[in-house]
Amino acid sequence: MEEPVHWTTEADLGKVLLIASPSLGSAGAPLPALDPNVTRRSAHELHAIHGDGADAVHVVLLGGIGPDQPLAAVVPLDTDAPDRIEAISRIWGGLHAPPPPADLRVTPQRRQRLRHMLRAFDGHACRATYREIAEVMFGVSRVASDSWKTSALRDSTIRLVRDGLAMVDGGYRDLLRRRRRR
Repeated sequence: MEEPVHWTTEADLGKVLLIASPSLGSAGAPLPALDPNVTRRSAHELHAIHGDGADAVHVVLLGGIGPDQPLAAVVPLDTDAPDRIEAISRIWGGLHAPPPPADLRVTPQRRQRLRHMLRAFDGHACRATYREIAEVMFGVSRVASDSWKTSALRDSTIRLVRDGLAMVDGGYRDLLRRRRRR
């Protein structure tokens, strides 16, 4: 059986941080039973996964609490709060109408661009020229149809190589965050 990936709580802003619910006059609803095959206990917390596949929500129960207790979500009020709030919305939706809603941090379009970036990086790492990379990625006939020096495919290939290099040089961590408008 394939072991699920557990990123650190600081790195994966899609993780929902849960603590024992303070008494506010209404009892919080406990999580449904968690599959023991997808839980992992560390010294001070229980890590669990709710749902299946790429859209599963990772949950961290802090302070030795269990999933059968009334729970409250923790959202540090920092620049990453929107990501954590979205994760809470996903677990809430998944608890009340499974499966959890889709994780939109990596859209299908972004996933396709990531594949192109890694292919371009591989070509660059094998010492292929930008033109050779473009021919493999876009086809020889498309590359040959324009003047290479002014080709939009040339510019796209250069950007894909540049972004692939950045991804391999630690930029992959950005996949765990929502894209922000600048």
